[in-house]
Amino acid sequence: MIRDITIGQYYPGETWVHKLDPRLKIIITLVFIISLFLVRDFIGYAVAAAALAITIAISRVPLPFILRGLKAIFIIIIFTFALNMFMTGGTALVRVGFLTITREGLYNAVFMGLRLVFLIIGSSMLTLTTKPIKLTDGIESLLNPLRAVGVPAHELAMMMTIALRFIPTLLEETDKIMKAQVARGADFESGNIIRRAKNMIPILIPLFISAFRIAQDLAMAMEARCYRGGEGRTKLHELKFKERDVAASLLTVLFLALILLEREFWAILEMLAISR
Repeated sequence: MIRDITIGQYYPGETWVHKLDPRLKIIITLVFIISLFLVRDFIGYAVAAAALAITIAISRVPLPFILRGLKAIFIIIIFTFALNMFMTGGTALVRVGFLTITREGLYNAVFMGLRLVFLIIGSSMLTLTTKPIKLTDGIESLLNPLRAVGVPAHELAMMMTIALRFIPTLLEETDKIMKAQVARGADFESGNIIRRAKNMIPILIPLFISAFRIAQDLAMAMEARCYRGGEGRTKLHELKFKERDVAASLLTVLFLALILLEREFWAILEMLAISR
């Protein structure tokens, strides 16, 4: 399961999605996430799913590779689904002892499950199709207006990108430590949750040591290259919007307009139903 986490990984490619301006991809991702919280029914989720499917198809990132990232949050999805299904009041459908499954609860459970799945896939597409250095440039460029109020845009962008970049590295290190512990007779599969948690302690100490070692190596490498922050630094490749970025912007506006129109349409229908 450690290797199943795809957030922070980059999938090389030369597709239209890979070549989009990183600033635009960050904005598109934020718009997509916001739109998921505006959706009120399955038609809206169908529109979001269609947009996500088209993006995945154009990017040529293998769908099994993307879906693999959902394994890491499978328990969270199931827990959220069950919590909404059993804890929401309404019209009872099935009674299992003291638990009751309601129509509204089942509806909310499916909604929340789809929202979590789309959030993970949508966020993963940003890192899968954007190189870490370009992601840093994009975040820094978007944060540049905040420099007027003293926000260190470059440093924040660098920290965020390093954090994303080292997720796969730390996961790989965790996998190596677990395999080494298993070879020495450790058991991480059997027993209850408390026992499994105790068995994870031998992993945490070497993982923390490894994380500090990696951080120290990175700091020394940055100092050896005379890195002193973003003040006065120039860029080899300046970010510029191109025709494909304009086209992607228009498609994003169209997607958001469809979500908003669909939301308003159902709001009007509800008002008419109430007035009757």
